[in-house]
Amino acid sequence: MNVSNNCSVTNLELYYHVRLIEFVLYNLMFLFGALFNVFALWVFFFKIKKWTETRVYVINLVLADCFVVCTLPFMAYSVWNKPARGELCQFIEAMYFTNMVVSIYIISFISIDRYIAIKHPLKARTFRSPSKAALLCGLLWVSVIIGAALQFWQRHASGCFQKDTTAPTSQRLLSIFFVFTLPLATLTFCSTEVIRSLKKCLNTNSPEKKSIQKAVHIIYANLIVFLVCFLPACLGLLARFIMESVGATCFLLQVVKNFSSVTRCIATSNCCLDSICYYFVTKEFHEALLPPQPSTVNTDQIHHFQTHTC
Repeated sequence: MNVSNNCSVTNLELYYHVRLIEFVLYNLMFLFGALFNVFALWVFFFKIKKWTETRVYVINLVLADCFVVCTLPFMAYSVWNKPARGELCQFIEAMYFTNMVVSIYIISFISIDRYIAIKHPLKARTFRSPSKAALLCGLLWVSVIIGAALQFWQRHASGCFQKDTTAPTSQRLLSIFFVFTLPLATLTFCSTEVIRSLKKCLNTNSPEKKSIQKAVHIIYANLIVFLVCFLPACLGLLARFIMESVGATCFLLQVVKNFSSVTRCIATSNCCLDSICYYFVTKEFHEALLPPQPSTVNTDQIHHFQTHTC
């Protein structure tokens, strides 16, 4: 790697206002993330009785977000301090990155599940079931934990949450691809295809027209939230990789490092935004909190269109 000899990448400092913003945001995310996710766990475990694919995926998503929230006090502390990379730091690093990856991929699984249900309804019964969703989530947890353990065992960084400057170029590019690029592409493709299918239904005099419109708006909103949270982080990592590879000046390296740090903070905010989505887009969650209301529309058909996309 051809990094400029005038400075050390690992010793570049974050700007004061960047630290202040991150410190405030991490504390706010911890406060609201803990409240929202604990409440969501209570609803899904004690108020909802029926097991569905959505419930399986969302419970795993809530658990992953809860683990991310648990790391936020340490993240806020590390903004102003430089803790050594001891056993506690390594454990928190592994917890943060493992559950962020699990969270991202479960969101992708939900988008794929919704895509199959809407685009291929005849095949949905073969590919979709609560047990298959649970098996897929279990394989995801095992794969990510093993991958994280291998990566952190080979990691050589002096400080906590510092990048490993010794990592091979191919490894860093593969990490960016599998952690961000592939899930982003999957979610974008599945969401746009489902939106196109649902919009075709709007041209008919379907009795579920309002429900379909609501589902389209929900998918749009959550796709935008996902892109806002994770696309900047992907771009930040790519920009940092490019700047370090071409041997950019210290000023540019410092700017990119600050940008990358802010985008990681933005990506972390997804652990709070997910919990806000549960109420609006999960039929079981909504019914568990509100008394049943009479309706002339078939609720099973409505649920088919309102499969959530958080």
